[in-house]
Amino acid sequence: MSSTIRIEAAGRAYDIEYAFVGARQDSTAPLMVFLHEGLGSLSMWRDFPSRLCDALACRGLVYSRPGYGQSTPRAADEKWGVDFMHFQAREVLPALLRALRIDAARTPPFLFGHSDGGSIALIHAASFPACVSAAIVAAPHTFVETLSVDSIAKTREVYLTTDLKSKLARHHRDPDSAFWGWNDIWLDPAFLTWDINALLPNIACPVLAIQGVDDEYGTMAQIDNIAAALPATTLLKLPQCGHTPHRDQPDAVIAAVREFVKPTR
Repeated sequence: MSSTIRIEAAGRAYDIEYAFVGARQDSTAPLMVFLHEGLGSLSMWRDFPSRLCDALACRGLVYSRPGYGQSTPRAADEKWGVDFMHFQAREVLPALLRALRIDAARTPPFLFGHSDGGSIALIHAASFPACVSAAIVAAPHTFVETLSVDSIAKTREVYLTTDLKSKLARHHRDPDSAFWGWNDIWLDPAFLTWDINALLPNIACPVLAIQGVDDEYGTMAQIDNIAAALPATTLLKLPQCGHTPHRDQPDAVIAAVREFVKPTR
């Protein structure tokens, strides 16, 4: 069961859908914050956050970003800027933690980010290096690849010509808000120059970077870039795995995260 909380980010109010998950819910338990993909939401994670948190004996915070799930939808005429992931990492996530009275400076959480959420996790960790215990990023983007743009353009055609909108409506109050906010900016020519590699050396926490060999939205260059900037990065390259490692290979991902967080506990 999810709840809603009002936050203020950059002078604007948003209602954010969120839920705490996992069998362990006491405030002394380590916290894992889950950051969803470009078309994701709280409900689209399914049971993975609970499974991972139970395996780690931690509690999880799952939420839908503005424009997604049951959070405040994007206005029909609102266009996201090239810096939309920076805004989520530097304004929205800190505002949500404050609203929930989570002191990340005192007890830094783990971050688990998927796709755009992985990029947001990296930007947040680079921007607030003392406030993240560790970052796990699955299929993150560190720069824009032609493969990503081509796949996103194909997804636009699928949205316009199939029942994808009705499927997304199961998870989003306003599926057009979620789809066009994401799709329009990724296909904007101005977004081709988006790149966060210069930020990566500012990350102070351990990083686990996961990529599927068969990812249709990104190549191994994405996580290899992270390892080049942060040589201590742990890489997990999964065969027979596409863009959603926690869905395609959940057991492998859970096992890798459990092994990865041991030294930080």
